[in-house]
Amino acid sequence: MSILAVGSIAFDTIATPAGRVENMLGGSATYFSLSASYFTDVRVVAVVGEDFSAEHENVLKKRGVDTRGIERAPGKTFRWGGQYLENLNEAKTDFTELNVFEKFQPRIPSAYKDSQFLFLGNIHPSLQATVRHEMDHALLTGGDTMNFWIQGSRPELVETLKLVNVLLVNDGEAKMLAGEKSLPRAALKVLAMGPQALVIKHGEYGATIFFREGAFGIGKHPFRAPTLPIDEVKDPTGAGDSFAGGFMGYIASQPQLNREVLKRALFYGGVMGSFAVERFGTERLQSLTREEIDARFQVFRELTHLE
Repeated sequence: MSILAVGSIAFDTIATPAGRVENMLGGSATYFSLSASYFTDVRVVAVVGEDFSAEHENVLKKRGVDTRGIERAPGKTFRWGGQYLENLNEAKTDFTELNVFEKFQPRIPSAYKDSQFLFLGNIHPSLQATVRHEMDHALLTGGDTMNFWIQGSRPELVETLKLVNVLLVNDGEAKMLAGEKSLPRAALKVLAMGPQALVIKHGEYGATIFFREGAFGIGKHPFRAPTLPIDEVKDPTGAGDSFAGGFMGYIASQPQLNREVLKRALFYGGVMGSFAVERFGTERLQSLTREEIDARFQVFRELTHLE
């Protein structure tokens, strides 16, 4: 099974208590694609500028990611700078330079049209909807959003949510989207907007998946997966997108689509997020083995069993 990922490729400048790096390869599509590539075939649609070199593209190609959907445009690649001070769960943005990403209009190559799974990265909701309509035969569509779109493009986002099977957001985004302070009530309201399942990421505290009643089998009870304590978090920038890549990648690797698969996918999402934060940028995601991934998955599973 193949996944089509639509999102951003960026160059990030990051400062954390572990150090500082400049112009490192990042972006939602980059982290997602590298993470998902350990489970299934990945195709990516994004836009880059003239500063995106063959060396940068080879980071994706070495993991088998199909890069034919990356558009080259005159100008510079999207750039973002931020720092993590005392709270590693929240970045303080220093600058955002959209550059070629400002006029990004996703173009889906004909060779990608048979992708069975679709992930709509953190781009304008109307662009997400356009891609979803073009890929209307996808078995499952995952989507991401952020407070910027929730506040500034709510009508378009509400329409897009009707087209998404699984929405992945963090605690604050879920509450903002629903207008609720209670997370369980917020989850119910978001599910009523369209998604069959809602994954709420809790940063260093794991993730919870909520199901709409009747979706993916019998029952509607939520399921919580923990996170693994990491000795040192060097760079949390790509944790959420790496989580999404592991989550969606595992689902795409399975012969069936049901609640149990989605529950196990939470663990694999947590595994990939935990690896991503161990190094700056995508460095750790470039050098993993499936054996390392499966070994950490077992550790995650053991955290949830009393016996």
